[in-house]
This record gives sequence, structure tokens and C-alpha cells, in this order.
Amino acid sequence: MKIEKAEVVVTSPDRNFVTLKITTSDGVTGLGDATLNGRELAVVAYLTEHVVPLLIGRDPHRVEDTWQFLYRGAYWRRGPVTMAAIAAVDMALWDIKGKVAGLPLYQLLGGASREGLLAYGHASGKELPELFDSVREHLDQGYRAIRIQSGVPGLRAIYGIASQAADAGGGAARYDHEPARRGALPVQEDWDTRAYLRHLPGVFEAVRNEFGPELPLLHDGHHRLTPIQAAKLGKDLEPYDLFWLEDCTPAENQEALRLVRRHTTTPLAIGEIFNTVWDFQDLIREQLIDYVRGAATHMGGITPLRKTIEYAAQYQIKSGFHGPTDISPVGMAAQVHLGLAIHNFGIQEYMQHGARTKEVFQQSYRWENGSLHPGDEPGLGVELDTDEAGRYPYERAYLPYNRLADGTVHDW
Repeated sequence: MKIEKAEVVVTSPDRNFVTLKITTSDGVTGLGDATLNGRELAVVAYLTEHVVPLLIGRDPHRVEDTWQFLYRGAYWRRGPVTMAAIAAVDMALWDIKGKVAGLPLYQLLGGASREGLLAYGHASGKELPELFDSVREHLDQGYRAIRIQSGVPGLRAIYGIASQAADAGGGAARYDHEPARRGALPVQEDWDTRAYLRHLPGVFEAVRNEFGPELPLLHDGHHRLTPIQAAKLGKDLEPYDLFWLEDCTPAENQEALRLVRRHTTTPLAIGEIFNTVWDFQDLIREQLIDYVRGAATHMGGITPLRKTIEYAAQYQIKSGFHGPTDISPVGMAAQVHLGLAIHNFGIQEYMQHGARTKEVFQQSYRWENGSLHPGDEPGLGVELDTDEAGRYPYERAYLPYNRLADGTVHDW
């Protein structure tokens, strides 16, 4: 059996997605997610111009060898574009292997280690009443862990607040569904760190008083703090027993996590913008984080993400894989299969895709009683309706960016 064809499919039902479809000489197909939010066409060019010609005629069963060939053979390694392209190939080959074996992917990864995956959703509100309503809505949907994002007095629009999308020029679409806004230019949001640090502990106090001590609560700092600011926030949030504080400071400065760790016992999750295991190496070895936030789509696929999380297991660090709607149902399925199989699973981010996306990507993973399960279809369990995908052509979209009150560009 050889790889006979590899096609790159771009579609934009609820947002832009890039999918690689590999077909073997025996007619078996495999899908891989290559979506890079706001930079999708860069990955399309990398795949079509450089990667696809290398795949034709290769043995699809040689998953590890193909991964090493695409990574080491290019010489210019790492980076989000390269790794998203490699990820798509890796996922598609695992999908083919599962279909040939007649088994769901998690069985090829060692079988189930649990009955289902604890997942968290995103609750948000400009003010407490709206936030409380959002929490209740997520509880009604079955979520048993919830991320809390709150507006900050004096700030017009900030990351993670659904109802502020229109205020920032994003139209009526819910911000927690897709932050990238379609249009010629990115939307500008605003930021004030001191106002945020003053306001947020009171938000968590109110949420705990309203919903009690048992509900796991998470929060995303989204790279906006300096190390000492992140340390202060983690310490101030300790009374509210967070499941984790995510991306408290920009991850490029990995030594910053040593300072944060010295000052707070709030658990830390890092790595949604990381591309390889080497980005995590020091953080895991020095036990500076508690959860690995990597995504199969952005780290080169299932193969390297599995190696990363197995390395983390040696240090009692768990998974917390990135799972917003810019991870397509293909990428999401890959992570749910992996999460079911690994021993050190922690939690899975789960933002539910819109109805049009579910028509384009017909998925077998299921959401029941607050848990995710990948289903038992062979391979990844996701099929692409190419005719339906063709109804939704690519639309230019950008993630927002931040400016401070004095006009300085700040981390978003």
C-alpha cells in the first residue's frame, strides 16, 4: 500500500479550517488538521508546495519515519507553520492505520485508561450577573469544570468575553466561539494590567460564593502579565482553589515560571502556543508547570504530543490539551483519542463547534454527562464532506491585538 494522493482542503463554515486528506492505493483515506488561526494560508502553501509532493509513493504505515523525514529533512525546523503541516500528515497516517486495523485510534495507543474525559467550557461576562448566567448555561450543558473570564471596569473589550465582541467590531458572533474576526484588518482591543489585578480576585470570590467550593474553576491570563505580576495574581487567587491558572506570562521567557512558582501554589498550565517537546523540556524537568497545554495540531501531531505527555508523566505533570474551535473536529478527535489512552490525563478544553462545522466534519466523538469519548469508529472517527466544505470558501480573518491606554502594543 502506498500513498496515492494528498489533497489540501480549505473551508470556512463557522471559521477557517485547513484539512489534509491522504488517499492510499487501496482507497483508504486519512484526515489531518493543519489549521493555524489567522495564518491558515501560510500552512496551505507549505503543504501544497513542499510537503504533498514528498508524500506520493510513501508507505503510509511508516508514521514515525515520515514524521522524522518531514521534521529533520527540511533543515529549517520548528515554528507554527512547519509543525501544523507535519501535524496534518501525522494525524492522517494514524487515521489510515486505524482504518486498516479496523480499530479506533485509542486502541492502537494502548487502549482506554478511563471511561471518558473531564472537559471544561468557557464562561464569561462583562459583569457578575452576566458571568453567573454563563456559568449556569455551561452547567446546564453538562460541564463539570468551567473557565472563568470576566470583563474589567474601564476596559472596552478584552480577551475571552463573549458579549464584548460587538463592542470591538466583531459583530454578533459569540467571542468565546471564535475570537478571530473576519475582515481585512485585525480588531484592536485594550488592556490595563493593574485594573485587571485589582478586579479579578473579587470575581473569583463572588463565583465561589455563588457556586460553592466543589466546582473546578480555571482562568486564562493569556500571556499578558510580567513574572512578578503573574506571581501576585497566583497568590491572590489561592483562596479560591483554582484548578489552574493558564498562560500567566508569555511563555518565551521560561525562566519567569521559576519566579511565579516560588510565590504561589496555584497550579499552572502552559504551552498552547508551543510547537515541540523541546519547548516544554525545562518546564517539565524543573516541575515549573502542572499541566501541558500543547495541541496535536500545533505540535506536529499525535506522535510528538504523546512523547511529550509521557515525558511529563515522569514528573507527575498531567495533560490539559488546547481545545478551542480553531482546533478542527479532526484535531479535536486526535486529542480525545490520546487523552483516553494516556495515564496522566488531566482535563480537556472543549469548545463546541457550530452546526455548519459539524455538517462539514462528521464526527463520532461524543459529549455525554460532562465527559468526552472518541467513539469506536476505526481511526479518528471523523469524515470530511468535501461537497459541504466547498460551500464555504476561505474568508480572511485575524485574531485581535491589544494596545495599552498610551497606545503601546501589548500581548493579547
